[in-house]
Amino acid sequence: MAELTIPGATHQILKDDYASEWMGIEVLKLEDGHATIRMTLRQEMLNGFGMAHGGMIFAFGDTAFALACNPASPPPGAAGTETDTITVAAGVDINFLKPAFRGQVITAVANRRAHSGRSGLYDIQIYAADPHVAAGTNTAGDHTADTNTGGSPADAAATDTPGELIAEFRGRSRTISKK
Repeated sequence: MAELTIPGATHQILKDDYASEWMGIEVLKLEDGHATIRMTLRQEMLNGFGMAHGGMIFAFGDTAFALACNPASPPPGAAGTETDTITVAAGVDINFLKPAFRGQVITAVANRRAHSGRSGLYDIQIYAADPHVAAGTNTAGDHTADTNTGGSPADAAATDTPGELIAEFRGRSRTISKK
């Protein structure tokens, strides 16, 4: 399986995640309750109208959701214990706001909004940008957290954004037994 994470960051759910590997997902940031990922839209990810298939955008947002819901595994050699639970989607809603196209880089920013007992609520914003814009030269878009530093909304206003907002994904999670 190809390495999908930033150096030093690991996540057990990516180990055998062939869908995320096929999509070419790159993990940019992992923290408790937060994940930022990106990928480039390829021709086979488009629908008959020549824009990103909604299922691709949904699957991409769902991967960010899963990474934010489940704690990342410790780095190799670090002390850590196996858990007998996983956190999965109990339900999701997605709103498609604008289309994305072949060659654009899409970025998903997932953040935990609430957590109580075995249930959680997560918001995932999905942005699209042309490749040169995704490198950090765009300031368009409106989002609630700085995806580069994990800062506050005020910090986000002072930094570049990952492109134009194309979809909002809200996920409801539930922690269950692995068996």
